[in-house]
Amino acid sequence: MKRKVDFLIIGSGIAGLSYALKVAKHGTVCMITKANEDESNTKYAQGGIAAVMHQPDTYEKHINDTLIAGDGLCDEKIVRMVVEESTDRINELIKWGAQFDKNASGEFDLGKEGGHSENRILHHKDNTGFEIERALLEQVHSNQNIEILDHHFALEVLTQHHLGKYVNSKTEGVECYGAYALNIRTQKIEQILAKITVMATGGAGHVYGSTTNPLIATGDGYAMVYRAKGKLEGMEFVQFHPTALYNPGERPAFLITEAMRGFGGILKTVDGNEFMHKYDKRASLAPRDIVARAIDHEMKTRGDNFVHLDCTHLNTDELIKHFPNIYNKCKQLGIDFTKQPIPVVPAAHYICGGIKVNTSGQSSIKNLFAIGECSSTGLHGANRLASNSLLEAVVYSHRAAVKSIKNFSAISHCEKIPDWNAEGTASPEEMVLLTESLREVHSIMTNYVGIVRSNLRLKRAFDRLLILHNETENLYERTTISPKLCELRNIIKAAYIIIKAAMQRKNSIGLHYNIDYPSTKF
Repeated sequence: MKRKVDFLIIGSGIAGLSYALKVAKHGTVCMITKANEDESNTKYAQGGIAAVMHQPDTYEKHINDTLIAGDGLCDEKIVRMVVEESTDRINELIKWGAQFDKNASGEFDLGKEGGHSENRILHHKDNTGFEIERALLEQVHSNQNIEILDHHFALEVLTQHHLGKYVNSKTEGVECYGAYALNIRTQKIEQILAKITVMATGGAGHVYGSTTNPLIATGDGYAMVYRAKGKLEGMEFVQFHPTALYNPGERPAFLITEAMRGFGGILKTVDGNEFMHKYDKRASLAPRDIVARAIDHEMKTRGDNFVHLDCTHLNTDELIKHFPNIYNKCKQLGIDFTKQPIPVVPAAHYICGGIKVNTSGQSSIKNLFAIGECSSTGLHGANRLASNSLLEAVVYSHRAAVKSIKNFSAISHCEKIPDWNAEGTASPEEMVLLTESLREVHSIMTNYVGIVRSNLRLKRAFDRLLILHNETENLYERTTISPKLCELRNIIKAAYIIIKAAMQRKNSIGLHYNIDYPSTKF
């Protein structure tokens, strides 16, 4: 089957949905998502979205906080641009129906998180992402120009390679014509031709054994663009959220939002002693890279499996009011966080690098944009400031939409793309191979490419992963396409890119901490 649209969006989180609403006024839009339409990293974003809304906060304060968290690797021009556009984009979300909590005076009830010098986090209780996703989907459903194809798995972006032309990473003028997508319900592979294609595929948390990301976060966007010879950067900077609920066997890990520490929660060892003051003067409100390393260090030196987040000293009613979902989740496990501390551990959470884009979200491949977590804009540097991710998504979806609207009418569909060739493939005989390979990837990445790294660990990870890569590529060439096989292939490719980037960096900075290159900062 062949479709033709003006705009193809791969992914259905805040970035993809807000982009769709803007370009739909000018052309036909097709969104594809490999699961349900509301399943995205956005949905699981508890804490909120950072923006300057009123005094005493200022753009300069937010800019400075972002630069400090990014450990010197942020692009200051990008930081300034995103922060200064934050208020307009928040007002747009509100216009679309997103409801953020307000205080008794009718002003926004702004929270505070690690690395922020002011209260500037807009939130909807402790499920802000869910609320934003709800509002945007409601708007999308009422727009006749937008079609959402759920349970469609994007396999590859279409480029000159599919026309039989050799394209290498140094070739200028690589173009994107759309994508091949597997209709999971029919098992048919469809060709979707587009004038503009947008990657809004989220992150790659499931490269690791423990992650707060939903099951769909398998690095698909990174892998597709890498295979298409697009440029990626900063993939060594993997952010581990310091506080995931310690509940062995649960996947994904349940996130305990940083806003709980902003509300007054204190990190302690299992025997009740505070420890963050030993690592940073901001204590439990230090940036995530520092907090995650501190927790990792305490666990390893003490031999503990977790640390505690203690909120028992806080106002009970207000605590439950602000964090009802976390309260209910903990209660299900027999933990009343108003009376008992919450056991927490770090878990893979966010990729700060990604597909390299310019100020309009354009990738190095012509007519291919990338927005949201899968992109690398220069905002986050070596470490993302809490709640800047949703902000980046709406700012860049707006900028990408403006550029796309300006360009798309001059672009023609490429009619020469051949149908998907499945000749010589057969149904897999041993699905257990995929399961075992995935387990090996999780072990490699968790043990060797985690919060603390070394040259020896990275070399071992690279060597082990290369074997899995070759085995999986061989399987892919002779096996009928399935989501499970494609996700494994993309996870391995994303892991490869992370390891390669980590091996190339010869210093410890931000989220990349290598014991062979000691840092003056913990």
